[in-house]
Amino acid sequence: MTLVGEMDSGEKRLNELGYKQELRREMTLFKTLAISFSTMTLFTGITPLYGSSLLYAGPASLVWGWVVVSFFTWFVGIAMAEICSSFPTTGSLYFWAAHLAGPKWGPFASWCCAWLETIGLIAGIGTQAYAGSQTLQSIILLCTGTNKDGGYLAPKWLFLCMYMGLTVIWAFLNTFALEVIAFIDVISIWWQVIGGLVIVIMLPLVALTTQPASYVFTSFEVAPESTGISSKAYAAILSLLVSQYSLYGYDAAAHLTEETKGADKNGPIAILSSIGIITVFGWAYILALTFSIQNPSYLFDSTNETAGTFVPAQILYDAFHGRYHNATGAIILLFVIWGSFFFGGLSITTSAARVVYALARDGGIPFSSVWRKIHPKHKVPSNAVWLCAAICILLGLPILKVNVIFTAITSICTIGWVGGYAVPIFARLTMDEKNFKAGPFYLGKARRPICLVAVLWICYTCSVFLLPTYYPITWNTFNYAPVALGVGLGIILLWWVVDARKWFKGPVRNIDVSNGKV
Repeated sequence: MTLVGEMDSGEKRLNELGYKQELRREMTLFKTLAISFSTMTLFTGITPLYGSSLLYAGPASLVWGWVVVSFFTWFVGIAMAEICSSFPTTGSLYFWAAHLAGPKWGPFASWCCAWLETIGLIAGIGTQAYAGSQTLQSIILLCTGTNKDGGYLAPKWLFLCMYMGLTVIWAFLNTFALEVIAFIDVISIWWQVIGGLVIVIMLPLVALTTQPASYVFTSFEVAPESTGISSKAYAAILSLLVSQYSLYGYDAAAHLTEETKGADKNGPIAILSSIGIITVFGWAYILALTFSIQNPSYLFDSTNETAGTFVPAQILYDAFHGRYHNATGAIILLFVIWGSFFFGGLSITTSAARVVYALARDGGIPFSSVWRKIHPKHKVPSNAVWLCAAICILLGLPILKVNVIFTAITSICTIGWVGGYAVPIFARLTMDEKNFKAGPFYLGKARRPICLVAVLWICYTCSVFLLPTYYPITWNTFNYAPVALGVGLGIILLWWVVDARKWFKGPVRNIDVSNGKV
Protein backbone atom coordinates (compact mmCIF):
# COMPACT_ATOMS: atom_id res chain seq x y z
CA MET A 1 0.00 0.00 0.00
CA THR A 2 1.18 3.55 -0.71
CA LEU A 3 2.02 6.00 2.06
CA VAL A 4 -0.92 8.10 3.28
CA GLY A 5 0.70 11.24 1.90
CA GLU A 6 0.58 9.86 -1.63
CA MET A 7 -2.57 7.76 -1.26
CA ASP A 8 -4.80 7.36 -4.32
CA SER A 9 -8.05 9.38 -4.03
CA GLY A 10 -10.16 6.25 -4.57
CA GLU A 11 -8.22 4.34 -1.88
CA LYS A 12 -8.64 7.26 0.54
CA ARG A 13 -12.42 7.23 0.04
CA LEU A 14 -12.43 3.42 0.39
CA ASN A 15 -10.71 3.77 3.79
CA GLU A 16 -13.24 6.43 4.86
CA LEU A 17 -16.02 3.92 4.06
CA GLY A 18 -14.39 1.33 6.34
CA TYR A 19 -12.59 -0.95 3.86
CA LYS A 20 -8.87 -1.54 3.60
CA GLN A 21 -7.20 -1.89 0.20
CA GLU A 22 -6.81 -5.64 -0.50
CA LEU A 23 -6.99 -5.88 -4.29
CA ARG A 24 -4.25 -4.43 -6.50
CA ARG A 25 -4.99 -0.86 -7.65
CA GLU A 26 -3.39 -0.95 -11.09
CA MET A 27 -6.19 -0.34 -13.58
CA THR A 28 -6.04 2.89 -15.59
CA LEU A 29 -9.13 4.70 -16.95
CA PHE A 30 -8.54 3.17 -20.39
CA LYS A 31 -8.33 -0.39 -19.04
CA THR A 32 -11.44 0.15 -16.88
CA LEU A 33 -13.28 1.56 -19.90
CA ALA A 34 -12.12 -1.43 -21.97
CA ILE A 35 -13.59 -3.90 -19.47
CA SER A 36 -16.82 -1.89 -19.16
CA PHE A 37 -17.18 -1.62 -22.95
CA SER A 38 -16.41 -5.34 -23.33
CA THR A 39 -19.18 -6.23 -20.89
CA MET A 40 -21.70 -4.15 -22.84
CA THR A 41 -20.25 -5.38 -26.15
CA LEU A 42 -21.34 -4.08 -29.48
CA PHE A 43 -22.33 -7.40 -31.08
CA THR A 44 -23.34 -9.62 -28.19
CA GLY A 45 -26.60 -7.91 -27.29
CA ILE A 46 -27.86 -7.09 -30.76
CA THR A 47 -26.78 -10.16 -32.75
CA PRO A 48 -28.69 -12.99 -30.98
CA LEU A 49 -31.99 -11.08 -30.62
CA TYR A 50 -31.89 -9.15 -33.92
CA GLY A 51 -33.85 -11.79 -35.84
CA SER A 52 -36.70 -12.16 -33.36
CA SER A 53 -37.05 -8.38 -32.94
CA LEU A 54 -37.17 -7.93 -36.74
CA LEU A 55 -39.82 -10.65 -36.99
CA TYR A 56 -42.11 -9.14 -34.33
CA ALA A 57 -42.74 -5.74 -35.92
CA GLY A 58 -40.41 -5.15 -38.88
CA PRO A 59 -37.40 -2.85 -39.21
CA ALA A 60 -38.80 0.57 -38.18
CA SER A 61 -39.70 -0.55 -34.66
CA LEU A 62 -36.27 -2.17 -34.26
CA VAL A 63 -34.32 0.86 -35.57
CA TRP A 64 -36.24 3.56 -33.67
CA GLY A 65 -36.56 1.34 -30.60
CA TRP A 66 -32.79 1.55 -30.15
CA VAL A 67 -33.00 5.37 -30.08
CA VAL A 68 -35.82 5.34 -27.49
CA VAL A 69 -34.08 2.81 -25.22
CA SER A 70 -30.76 4.70 -25.51
CA PHE A 71 -32.48 7.90 -24.36
CA PHE A 72 -33.81 6.31 -21.15
CA THR A 73 -30.57 4.39 -20.56
CA TRP A 74 -28.75 7.72 -20.12
CA PHE A 75 -30.95 8.50 -17.09
CA VAL A 76 -29.94 5.21 -15.44
CA GLY A 77 -26.26 5.72 -16.32
CA ILE A 78 -26.12 9.31 -15.01
CA ALA A 79 -27.82 8.30 -11.73
CA MET A 80 -25.33 5.44 -11.29
CA ALA A 81 -22.32 7.60 -12.19
CA GLU A 82 -23.14 9.99 -9.33
CA ILE A 83 -23.38 7.13 -6.82
CA CYS A 84 -20.20 5.47 -8.16
CA SER A 85 -18.31 8.73 -7.63
CA SER A 86 -19.27 8.71 -3.94
CA PHE A 87 -18.76 4.95 -3.31
CA PRO A 88 -15.74 3.52 -5.19
CA THR A 89 -15.97 -0.07 -3.80
CA THR A 90 -15.90 -3.50 -5.44
CA GLY A 91 -19.29 -4.51 -3.96
CA SER A 92 -20.61 -1.53 -5.94
CA LEU A 93 -24.39 -1.76 -6.35
CA TYR A 94 -25.06 -3.68 -3.17
CA PHE A 95 -22.65 -1.55 -1.13
CA TRP A 96 -24.38 1.55 -2.52
CA ALA A 97 -27.81 0.18 -1.62
CA ALA A 98 -26.75 -0.55 1.99
CA HIS A 99 -25.40 2.93 2.63
CA LEU A 100 -28.00 4.93 0.73
CA ALA A 101 -30.98 3.11 2.32
CA GLY A 102 -29.80 4.02 5.84
CA PRO A 103 -29.38 1.88 8.98
CA LYS A 104 -33.03 0.67 9.12
CA TRP A 105 -33.51 -0.52 5.52
CA GLY A 106 -29.84 -0.85 4.53
CA PRO A 107 -29.38 -4.56 5.29
CA PHE A 108 -32.59 -5.55 3.41
CA ALA A 109 -31.79 -3.27 0.45
CA SER A 110 -28.27 -4.64 0.14
CA TRP A 111 -29.55 -8.24 0.48
CA CYS A 112 -32.06 -7.79 -2.39
CA CYS A 113 -29.58 -5.88 -4.53
CA ALA A 114 -26.73 -8.34 -4.00
CA TRP A 115 -28.81 -11.36 -4.93
CA LEU A 116 -30.45 -9.68 -7.95
CA GLU A 117 -27.04 -8.66 -9.23
CA THR A 118 -25.53 -12.10 -8.57
CA ILE A 119 -28.39 -13.82 -10.44
CA GLY A 120 -28.14 -11.33 -13.33
CA LEU A 121 -24.39 -11.60 -13.75
CA ILE A 122 -24.24 -15.41 -13.57
CA ALA A 123 -27.09 -15.67 -16.10
CA GLY A 124 -25.15 -13.08 -18.14
CA ILE A 125 -22.27 -15.54 -18.49
CA GLY A 126 -24.86 -18.00 -19.81
CA THR A 127 -26.21 -15.57 -22.42
CA GLN A 128 -22.70 -15.04 -23.81
CA ALA A 129 -21.93 -18.77 -23.81
CA TYR A 130 -25.23 -19.56 -25.57
CA ALA A 131 -24.92 -16.86 -28.21
CA GLY A 132 -21.22 -17.71 -28.72
CA SER A 133 -22.19 -21.35 -29.30
CA GLN A 134 -24.95 -20.24 -31.70
CA THR A 135 -22.42 -18.23 -33.74
CA LEU A 136 -20.00 -21.17 -33.71
CA GLN A 137 -22.82 -23.43 -34.90
CA SER A 138 -23.34 -21.12 -37.92
CA ILE A 139 -19.58 -20.92 -38.62
CA ILE A 140 -19.31 -24.75 -38.63
CA LEU A 141 -22.41 -25.01 -40.86
CA LEU A 142 -21.03 -22.55 -43.45
CA CYS A 143 -17.51 -24.04 -43.31
CA THR A 144 -18.76 -27.56 -44.05
CA GLY A 145 -21.12 -26.53 -46.86
CA THR A 146 -24.39 -24.73 -46.17
CA ASN A 147 -27.64 -26.22 -44.93
CA LYS A 148 -28.58 -26.74 -48.61
CA ASP A 149 -25.30 -28.49 -49.46
CA GLY A 150 -25.12 -31.01 -46.63
CA GLY A 151 -23.30 -28.79 -44.10
CA TYR A 152 -23.03 -29.95 -40.48
CA LEU A 153 -25.58 -28.34 -38.16
CA ALA A 154 -24.37 -29.04 -34.60
CA PRO A 155 -26.97 -31.11 -32.67
CA LYS A 156 -28.17 -30.10 -29.19
CA TRP A 157 -25.66 -32.27 -27.29
CA LEU A 158 -22.72 -30.70 -29.14
CA PHE A 159 -24.24 -27.24 -28.69
CA LEU A 160 -24.33 -27.90 -24.91
CA CYS A 161 -20.68 -29.05 -25.00
CA MET A 162 -19.68 -25.78 -26.75
CA TYR A 163 -21.65 -23.82 -24.12
CA MET A 164 -19.90 -25.63 -21.26
CA GLY A 165 -16.49 -25.37 -22.96
CA LEU A 166 -16.71 -21.57 -23.28
CA THR A 167 -17.77 -21.24 -19.62
CA VAL A 168 -14.82 -23.34 -18.40
CA ILE A 169 -12.31 -21.42 -20.58
CA TRP A 170 -13.52 -18.09 -19.15
CA ALA A 171 -13.23 -19.41 -15.59
CA PHE A 172 -9.74 -20.75 -16.31
CA LEU A 173 -8.57 -17.39 -17.70
CA ASN A 174 -10.14 -15.53 -14.76
CA THR A 175 -8.14 -17.66 -12.32
CA PHE A 176 -4.96 -15.98 -13.53
CA ALA A 177 -3.82 -12.48 -12.61
CA LEU A 178 -5.98 -9.47 -13.37
CA GLU A 179 -3.28 -8.12 -15.71
CA VAL A 180 -4.06 -11.02 -18.09
CA ILE A 181 -7.75 -10.11 -18.12
CA ALA A 182 -6.96 -6.40 -18.47
CA PHE A 183 -4.62 -7.14 -21.39
CA ILE A 184 -7.24 -9.33 -23.10
CA ASP A 185 -9.85 -6.63 -22.53
CA VAL A 186 -7.64 -4.01 -24.19
CA ILE A 187 -7.45 -6.38 -27.18
CA SER A 188 -11.23 -6.68 -26.89
CA ILE A 189 -11.93 -2.96 -27.17
CA TRP A 190 -9.85 -2.75 -30.37
CA TRP A 191 -11.42 -5.98 -31.66
CA GLN A 192 -14.89 -4.49 -31.14
CA VAL A 193 -14.05 -1.04 -32.54
CA ILE A 194 -12.11 -2.23 -35.61
CA GLY A 195 -14.35 -5.28 -36.18
CA GLY A 196 -17.44 -3.12 -35.70
CA LEU A 197 -16.23 -0.51 -38.18
CA VAL A 198 -15.36 -3.21 -40.73
CA ILE A 199 -18.82 -4.82 -40.50
CA VAL A 200 -20.74 -1.53 -40.40
CA ILE A 201 -18.87 -0.13 -43.44
CA MET A 202 -18.21 -3.29 -45.45
CA LEU A 203 -21.56 -5.09 -45.19
CA PRO A 204 -23.71 -2.50 -47.04
CA LEU A 205 -20.91 -2.05 -49.64
CA VAL A 206 -20.63 -5.79 -50.33
CA ALA A 207 -24.41 -6.39 -50.53
CA LEU A 208 -25.49 -6.35 -54.21
CA THR A 209 -28.66 -4.47 -53.34
CA THR A 210 -29.61 -2.51 -50.24
CA GLN A 211 -33.04 -1.88 -48.84
CA PRO A 212 -34.48 1.63 -49.41
CA ALA A 213 -34.53 4.04 -46.47
CA SER A 214 -38.33 3.89 -46.50
CA TYR A 215 -38.16 0.16 -45.65
CA VAL A 216 -35.56 0.60 -42.89
CA PHE A 217 -37.09 3.65 -41.17
CA THR A 218 -40.83 3.36 -41.80
CA SER A 219 -41.76 -0.29 -42.50
CA PHE A 220 -43.83 -1.70 -39.64
CA GLU A 221 -45.28 -5.18 -40.14
CA VAL A 222 -46.34 -7.85 -37.67
CA ALA A 223 -45.96 -11.57 -38.40
CA PRO A 224 -48.84 -13.35 -36.60
CA GLU A 225 -48.35 -16.52 -38.69
CA SER A 226 -44.82 -16.90 -37.20
CA THR A 227 -45.13 -15.36 -33.72
CA GLY A 228 -48.85 -15.70 -33.00
CA ILE A 229 -48.89 -11.98 -32.11
CA SER A 230 -51.23 -9.76 -34.13
CA SER A 231 -51.43 -6.77 -31.74
CA LYS A 232 -49.22 -4.00 -33.15
CA ALA A 233 -48.59 -2.44 -29.71
CA TYR A 234 -47.56 -5.80 -28.19
CA ALA A 235 -45.33 -6.59 -31.18
CA ALA A 236 -43.65 -3.16 -30.89
CA ILE A 237 -42.99 -3.70 -27.16
CA LEU A 238 -41.36 -7.07 -27.87
CA SER A 239 -39.27 -5.65 -30.73
CA LEU A 240 -37.61 -3.30 -28.21
CA LEU A 241 -36.27 -6.25 -26.19
CA VAL A 242 -33.10 -6.39 -28.32
CA SER A 243 -32.24 -2.81 -27.31
CA GLN A 244 -33.16 -3.29 -23.65
CA TYR A 245 -31.00 -6.44 -23.51
CA SER A 246 -28.05 -4.74 -25.22
CA LEU A 247 -27.95 -1.46 -23.32
CA TYR A 248 -26.77 -2.46 -19.86
CA GLY A 249 -23.55 -3.77 -18.35
CA TYR A 250 -22.03 -0.31 -17.91
CA ASP A 251 -21.77 -0.98 -14.17
CA ALA A 252 -18.73 -3.20 -14.89
CA ALA A 253 -16.55 -0.14 -14.29
CA ALA A 254 -18.03 0.11 -10.79
CA HIS A 255 -17.07 -3.50 -9.99
CA LEU A 256 -13.42 -2.67 -10.63
CA THR A 257 -13.25 0.59 -8.69
CA GLU A 258 -11.09 -0.88 -5.89
CA GLU A 259 -8.60 -1.83 -8.60
CA THR A 260 -8.76 1.48 -10.53
CA LYS A 261 -6.58 4.54 -10.04
CA GLY A 262 -8.59 7.68 -9.13
CA ALA A 263 -11.80 5.60 -9.15
CA ASP A 264 -13.99 8.38 -7.73
CA LYS A 265 -13.43 10.30 -11.01
CA ASN A 266 -12.57 7.53 -13.49
CA GLY A 267 -15.47 5.22 -12.49
CA PRO A 268 -18.21 7.69 -13.57
CA ILE A 269 -16.26 8.63 -16.73
CA ALA A 270 -16.01 4.94 -17.72
CA ILE A 271 -19.75 4.36 -17.10
CA LEU A 272 -20.88 7.33 -19.21
CA SER A 273 -18.28 6.78 -21.95
CA SER A 274 -19.39 3.15 -22.33
CA ILE A 275 -23.01 4.22 -22.84
CA GLY A 276 -22.00 6.90 -25.36
CA ILE A 277 -19.85 4.56 -27.45
CA ILE A 278 -22.33 1.69 -27.47
CA THR A 279 -25.30 3.97 -28.30
CA VAL A 280 -23.65 5.21 -31.50
CA PHE A 281 -21.99 1.96 -32.54
CA GLY A 282 -25.07 -0.14 -31.77
CA TRP A 283 -27.35 1.96 -33.93
CA ALA A 284 -24.84 1.89 -36.79
CA TYR A 285 -24.65 -1.93 -36.54
CA ILE A 286 -28.46 -2.28 -36.59
CA LEU A 287 -28.66 0.02 -39.64
CA ALA A 288 -25.88 -1.88 -41.47
CA LEU A 289 -27.65 -5.23 -40.94
CA THR A 290 -31.07 -3.86 -41.89
CA PHE A 291 -29.97 -1.99 -45.03
CA SER A 292 -28.10 -5.12 -46.21
CA ILE A 293 -31.07 -7.50 -46.10
CA GLN A 294 -31.57 -9.05 -49.55
CA ASN A 295 -34.90 -10.83 -49.10
CA PRO A 296 -36.71 -10.21 -45.76
CA SER A 297 -39.03 -13.23 -45.98
CA TYR A 298 -36.15 -15.64 -46.81
CA LEU A 299 -34.26 -14.81 -43.58
CA PHE A 300 -36.56 -16.95 -41.44
CA ASP A 301 -36.95 -19.86 -43.88
CA SER A 302 -35.84 -23.12 -42.22
CA THR A 303 -34.60 -24.37 -45.63
CA ASN A 304 -32.21 -21.44 -46.16
CA GLU A 305 -28.40 -21.76 -46.02
CA THR A 306 -28.21 -21.20 -42.24
CA ALA A 307 -31.28 -23.39 -41.51
CA GLY A 308 -33.21 -20.28 -40.34
CA THR A 309 -31.39 -20.50 -37.00
CA PHE A 310 -29.44 -17.24 -37.00
CA VAL A 311 -30.68 -14.23 -39.00
CA PRO A 312 -27.45 -12.11 -38.89
CA ALA A 313 -25.51 -15.12 -40.30
CA GLN A 314 -27.97 -15.35 -43.20
CA ILE A 315 -27.69 -11.59 -43.89
CA LEU A 316 -23.87 -11.92 -44.02
CA TYR A 317 -24.08 -15.05 -46.20
CA ASP A 318 -26.52 -13.45 -48.68
CA ALA A 319 -24.32 -10.34 -49.00
CA PHE A 320 -21.00 -12.17 -49.60
CA HIS A 321 -22.37 -15.09 -51.60
CA GLY A 322 -24.35 -12.73 -53.80
CA ARG A 323 -21.21 -10.79 -54.78
CA TYR A 324 -18.38 -13.34 -54.53
CA HIS A 325 -20.27 -16.66 -54.86
CA ASN A 326 -18.69 -18.07 -51.69
CA ALA A 327 -19.18 -17.80 -47.94
CA THR A 328 -15.59 -16.92 -46.93
CA GLY A 329 -16.29 -13.26 -46.10
CA ALA A 330 -19.37 -14.19 -44.07
CA ILE A 331 -17.37 -16.80 -42.08
CA ILE A 332 -14.62 -14.24 -41.29
CA LEU A 333 -17.13 -11.64 -40.08
CA LEU A 334 -18.97 -14.29 -38.05
CA PHE A 335 -15.64 -15.11 -36.42
CA VAL A 336 -15.24 -11.40 -35.53
CA ILE A 337 -18.72 -11.52 -33.94
CA TRP A 338 -17.86 -14.78 -32.14
CA GLY A 339 -14.72 -13.11 -30.74
CA SER A 340 -16.96 -10.41 -29.34
CA PHE A 341 -19.02 -13.03 -27.47
CA PHE A 342 -15.80 -14.60 -26.18
CA PHE A 343 -14.49 -11.29 -24.82
CA GLY A 344 -17.93 -10.36 -23.41
CA GLY A 345 -18.25 -13.64 -21.53
CA LEU A 346 -14.75 -13.22 -20.12
CA SER A 347 -15.59 -9.72 -18.82
CA ILE A 348 -18.92 -10.79 -17.31
CA THR A 349 -17.19 -13.71 -15.55
CA THR A 350 -14.77 -11.14 -14.05
CA SER A 351 -17.68 -8.98 -12.83
CA ALA A 352 -19.73 -11.92 -11.52
CA ALA A 353 -16.80 -13.27 -9.48
CA ARG A 354 -16.18 -9.82 -7.95
CA VAL A 355 -19.81 -9.54 -6.82
CA VAL A 356 -19.85 -13.07 -5.35
CA TYR A 357 -16.54 -12.28 -3.59
CA ALA A 358 -17.93 -9.03 -2.14
CA LEU A 359 -21.11 -10.76 -0.92
CA ALA A 360 -19.08 -13.64 0.59
CA ARG A 361 -16.74 -11.13 2.28
CA ASP A 362 -19.82 -9.81 4.10
CA GLY A 363 -21.13 -13.29 5.00
CA GLY A 364 -24.14 -13.23 2.63
CA ILE A 365 -23.65 -16.62 0.91
CA PRO A 366 -23.67 -20.16 2.36
CA PHE A 367 -20.06 -21.32 2.97
CA SER A 368 -18.85 -17.70 2.66
CA SER A 369 -15.41 -18.59 4.04
CA VAL A 370 -14.76 -20.73 0.93
CA TRP A 371 -15.96 -18.21 -1.67
CA ARG A 372 -14.19 -15.17 -0.22
CA LYS A 373 -10.73 -16.74 -0.42
CA ILE A 374 -8.27 -14.75 -2.55
CA HIS A 375 -5.69 -16.69 -4.60
CA PRO A 376 -2.41 -16.17 -2.66
CA LYS A 377 -0.32 -15.53 -5.77
CA HIS A 378 -2.68 -13.98 -8.31
CA LYS A 379 -4.79 -11.94 -5.84
CA VAL A 380 -8.07 -12.86 -7.57
CA PRO A 381 -11.17 -14.52 -6.00
CA SER A 382 -10.60 -17.85 -7.81
CA ASN A 383 -13.12 -19.92 -5.79
CA ALA A 384 -15.86 -17.38 -6.59
CA VAL A 385 -14.93 -17.61 -10.30
CA TRP A 386 -15.46 -21.39 -10.38
CA LEU A 387 -18.71 -21.16 -8.39
CA CYS A 388 -20.10 -18.78 -11.04
CA ALA A 389 -18.98 -21.13 -13.82
CA ALA A 390 -20.61 -24.17 -12.17
CA ILE A 391 -23.98 -22.41 -11.70
CA CYS A 392 -23.84 -21.10 -15.29
CA ILE A 393 -23.33 -24.67 -16.60
CA LEU A 394 -26.36 -25.87 -14.58
CA LEU A 395 -28.43 -23.04 -16.14
CA GLY A 396 -27.52 -24.33 -19.61
CA LEU A 397 -28.49 -27.99 -19.08
CA PRO A 398 -32.11 -27.47 -20.33
CA ILE A 399 -30.61 -26.74 -23.79
CA LEU A 400 -31.04 -30.48 -24.45
CA LYS A 401 -34.84 -30.32 -24.11
CA VAL A 402 -36.13 -26.73 -24.25
CA ASN A 403 -36.34 -24.64 -27.45
CA VAL A 404 -36.70 -21.20 -25.86
CA ILE A 405 -33.93 -21.57 -23.27
CA PHE A 406 -32.12 -18.47 -24.60
CA THR A 407 -35.25 -16.34 -24.01
CA ALA A 408 -35.38 -17.53 -20.40
CA ILE A 409 -31.65 -17.02 -19.68
CA THR A 410 -31.77 -13.57 -21.34
CA SER A 411 -34.80 -12.56 -19.27
CA ILE A 412 -33.26 -13.79 -16.00
CA CYS A 413 -30.02 -11.98 -16.84
CA THR A 414 -31.69 -8.67 -17.73
CA ILE A 415 -34.16 -8.61 -14.82
CA GLY A 416 -31.49 -9.57 -12.29
CA TRP A 417 -28.85 -7.22 -13.65
CA VAL A 418 -31.04 -4.18 -14.37
CA GLY A 419 -33.25 -4.85 -11.33
CA GLY A 420 -30.10 -4.62 -9.22
CA TYR A 421 -29.58 -1.09 -10.59
CA ALA A 422 -32.99 0.01 -9.30
CA VAL A 423 -32.33 -0.61 -5.58
CA PRO A 424 -29.52 1.94 -5.01
CA ILE A 425 -31.09 4.45 -7.42
CA PHE A 426 -34.43 4.23 -5.56
CA ALA A 427 -32.59 4.61 -2.24
CA ARG A 428 -30.77 7.69 -3.61
CA LEU A 429 -34.12 9.11 -4.78
CA THR A 430 -35.73 8.81 -1.35
CA MET A 431 -32.81 9.56 1.00
CA ASP A 432 -32.26 12.81 2.88
CA GLU A 433 -29.75 14.92 0.92
CA LYS A 434 -27.81 15.97 4.03
CA ASN A 435 -26.78 12.32 4.57
CA PHE A 436 -25.10 12.03 1.16
CA LYS A 437 -21.38 12.75 0.81
CA ALA A 438 -20.99 13.78 -2.82
CA GLY A 439 -18.03 12.70 -4.92
CA PRO A 440 -16.49 14.73 -7.77
CA PHE A 441 -19.50 13.87 -10.01
CA TYR A 442 -22.59 15.38 -8.34
CA LEU A 443 -26.10 16.02 -9.77
CA GLY A 444 -27.36 18.46 -7.15
CA LYS A 445 -31.06 19.33 -7.59
CA ALA A 446 -31.30 17.32 -10.80
CA ARG A 447 -30.90 14.01 -8.94
CA ARG A 448 -34.61 13.57 -8.07
CA PRO A 449 -36.07 13.79 -11.61
CA ILE A 450 -33.16 11.80 -13.07
CA CYS A 451 -33.46 9.03 -10.45
CA LEU A 452 -37.28 8.91 -10.80
CA VAL A 453 -37.13 8.42 -14.59
CA ALA A 454 -34.37 5.83 -14.14
CA VAL A 455 -36.37 3.77 -11.60
CA LEU A 456 -39.57 3.86 -13.70
CA TRP A 457 -37.66 2.80 -16.82
CA ILE A 458 -36.04 -0.13 -14.97
CA CYS A 459 -39.45 -1.28 -13.68
CA TYR A 460 -40.83 -1.18 -17.23
CA THR A 461 -37.81 -3.10 -18.59
CA CYS A 462 -38.13 -5.85 -15.98
CA SER A 463 -41.88 -6.17 -16.67
CA VAL A 464 -41.57 -6.70 -20.42
CA PHE A 465 -38.96 -9.45 -20.03
CA LEU A 466 -41.55 -11.50 -18.13
CA LEU A 467 -44.03 -11.42 -21.03
CA PRO A 468 -44.68 -14.44 -23.28
CA THR A 469 -42.75 -13.98 -26.53
CA TYR A 470 -44.70 -16.46 -28.69
CA TYR A 471 -48.34 -17.54 -28.92
CA PRO A 472 -50.07 -19.89 -28.46
CA ILE A 473 -48.23 -20.71 -25.23
CA THR A 474 -47.02 -24.33 -25.18
CA TRP A 475 -44.20 -26.12 -23.32
CA ASN A 476 -41.92 -25.32 -26.27
CA THR A 477 -42.74 -21.58 -26.43
CA PHE A 478 -43.21 -20.84 -22.72
CA ASN A 479 -40.99 -18.09 -21.25
CA TYR A 480 -39.67 -19.82 -18.12
CA ALA A 481 -38.16 -16.65 -16.63
CA PRO A 482 -41.15 -15.75 -14.36
CA VAL A 483 -41.14 -19.25 -12.83
CA ALA A 484 -37.34 -19.43 -12.43
CA LEU A 485 -37.13 -15.92 -10.98
CA GLY A 486 -40.22 -16.41 -8.82
CA VAL A 487 -38.79 -19.56 -7.23
CA GLY A 488 -35.26 -18.11 -6.88
CA LEU A 489 -36.29 -14.74 -5.43
CA GLY A 490 -38.96 -16.44 -3.27
CA ILE A 491 -36.31 -18.64 -1.62
CA ILE A 492 -33.99 -15.64 -1.13
CA LEU A 493 -36.76 -13.52 0.48
CA LEU A 494 -37.91 -16.46 2.62
CA TRP A 495 -34.32 -16.97 3.79
CA TRP A 496 -34.25 -13.29 4.74
CA VAL A 497 -37.50 -13.44 6.75
CA VAL A 498 -36.71 -16.73 8.51
CA ASP A 499 -33.00 -16.34 9.22
CA ALA A 500 -30.79 -13.86 7.36
CA ARG A 501 -32.36 -10.68 8.79
CA LYS A 502 -31.07 -11.73 12.21
CA TRP A 503 -27.40 -11.70 11.20
CA PHE A 504 -26.95 -10.05 7.79
CA LYS A 505 -26.03 -6.41 8.33
CA GLY A 506 -24.87 -5.56 4.81
CA PRO A 507 -21.30 -4.64 3.93
CA VAL A 508 -18.88 -5.56 6.76
CA ARG A 509 -16.20 -2.93 7.36
CA ASN A 510 -12.66 -4.17 7.83
CA ILE A 511 -11.30 -0.83 9.13
CA ASP A 512 -12.68 1.05 12.14
CA VAL A 513 -13.78 4.52 11.04
CA SER A 514 -15.29 7.40 12.94
CA ASN A 515 -18.95 8.12 12.35
CA GLY A 516 -19.84 10.65 9.73
CA LYS A 517 -21.57 10.96 6.41
CA VAL A 518 -21.78 7.83 4.31
